[in-house]
This record gives sequence, structure tokens and C-alpha cells, in this order.
Amino acid sequence: MKNLVFGTGPLAWWVMQILLEKGDTVALASRSGKINKTLPDKVEIHACDATQPDEVAKVCKDMDAVYFCAMPPYTNWPDLFPPLAVGFLKGVARTKAKVIFGDNLYLYGPTQGTRISEIVAHDATGHKGRTREFVARQFMAAHEREDNLITIGRASDFYGPETLNAVFGEMFFKPALTGKTANLLGDVDLPHTFSYIKDFAKGLVTLGNNDSAFGEVWHTPCAPTVSTRDMLKLIEAELESKIKVRIAGNAMISILGLFSPMIKETKEMMYTWEEAYIVDHSKFEAAFGSEVTPHEVAIKETVAWFKDYLKVKK
Repeated sequence: MKNLVFGTGPLAWWVMQILLEKGDTVALASRSGKINKTLPDKVEIHACDATQPDEVAKVCKDMDAVYFCAMPPYTNWPDLFPPLAVGFLKGVARTKAKVIFGDNLYLYGPTQGTRISEIVAHDATGHKGRTREFVARQFMAAHEREDNLITIGRASDFYGPETLNAVFGEMFFKPALTGKTANLLGDVDLPHTFSYIKDFAKGLVTLGNNDSAFGEVWHTPCAPTVSTRDMLKLIEAELESKIKVRIAGNAMISILGLFSPMIKETKEMMYTWEEAYIVDHSKFEAAFGSEVTPHEVAIKETVAWFKDYLKVKK
């Protein structure tokens, strides 16, 4: 199969890698047509402004499947995400490509700790959650119009190699690996589903290779739900040392947000760290099976990657 992956972030990177492992042909697309790492042999990257349907149609013309993993900066979702999605869908509609959208869970809004399945109401009230709901609705409407075969795969908070902007990302590992104090959010003893980025990518590729997946939304499989403190203990076990942590609640986030636009945007999603946040992927498992990476293995790979990344970055 010929595949095109929109985006150059961690999800796009690992979707590309999973497709290559299958023996498929893969290319990437981004606005700049550049990426700050070495691409595998035979993988090209195309410059494409996804807000422009003509450009999208051109790069997608001969593709069997297109994975939409592109995402604007976190602080600019309401302004930039809708035109990105609408332009992409108008362009890809001129082709026969199947479309797989890598989504998150923001559109559900607070769930008061109940398990989050695909049928949970879209009750987000914050601007990022509403933006995600709008975008997801555009994708499914395009499928219903029979523009393309489209499916959506969703996952909870990501972590893993290449994943910098996450709770267990650069802002955690940089202080954790240098003996400084790392920040964690909310109630660290509540159950919280964490998704290993490679498992999410694998789930999206599974959807892209099963015709029965199209026209529906799926929560991709992840390791059993644990707490943030459990994740911290697994990281400490891998490092064989204790990590100094500071727990940031709403008050601290409000103060830190005065100095950081990124942290300011985090406040809208604090509810996910102040109530149980448990994702149900039983629908996917029943349809396609479930092969997930245990958190212990995923954390070992993540710690090794961040050690190397931060050493190079010095």
C-alpha cells in the first residue's frame, strides 16, 4: 500500500515507522516540507499546506491511505485547527484515499470518573475541547457524504520516545534526569489512562488496514490503567533513584500560566487530572484484538530515549 502521513510530530513519526515495518511505501507531508531528524531510506517529505485543498489533492492523488496526524501549536487550536481540517478534507475528497485521523479525548469533556467509551457524550465546554469536537465532526461528516472512507482513532495522554509535549515529556524528564524538581498535575493517586505513543500508532495502522473500521470511532488499545504515582514509581525503578516532584493544582497552574502560554492552556484540561480518567478500548479489542506494550517496557524505552535526547541537546 502507498501511504501518506500528514504531520512530523511523534504520532506521525511512529505511524511512519509502523507502516515501514509492514513493508508499505510511506511519505510524509508538512507545511514546510522539512523535518528536524534523519528520515529512513526511501521516505520522502512533501511540502503541503493542509489548509489549501489544491495542495492536499496533489500530494494525496495516488495514495491508498492518508493518516492525518497534523496538529497546530497547542496554544492556537481554536484559530488554526478548523481551517486545517476543513482544507485537508476538501482536498483529499478529490482522491480515492482512505483517511485515518489520529484524535484525542478532549471533546468528551469531564466525565465524573466514569469509564470513557466511544459512545460518551461530547460535552466539552472549553475552547480546546469544542475545537476538537468540531474537527471530529467534520471528518465523520465527510465519511457520511461518501467523500472518502474515514475512521477516527483516539487515545489518552501520550508518552514515549519523541513525545516532548506531555505530562511525562521533556518538562518532566529534563528536571527528573538532572536531580531537579519535576512537576506533576492534580491528584496523582487517581487512576489515569496513559497511552504509549507506539501503541497508538500501531492502533491507527490497524484501523487503516481493516475495511470494517471505517465510518466509526475507536479507542486504540493501551496498557492497563494505573495512577500517575504508579507511573512515577516505574520511572524511579528504571532510574534506580528517587525523583523530586511538586504537585501542581489549579492555583499553581494559574500562577505559572502568567509566565507560560503553554501552561496557561493546560488549565482547561485540569479536570482530567482531578477525577478518575479511565479509557475503555474494549470495542477495538473485540474487533481487532489488543497487543499493547506493558508500561514497564514502554517506560524503559522512554527513559533511554530521553537520556539520549537530553544529552544531545546540551
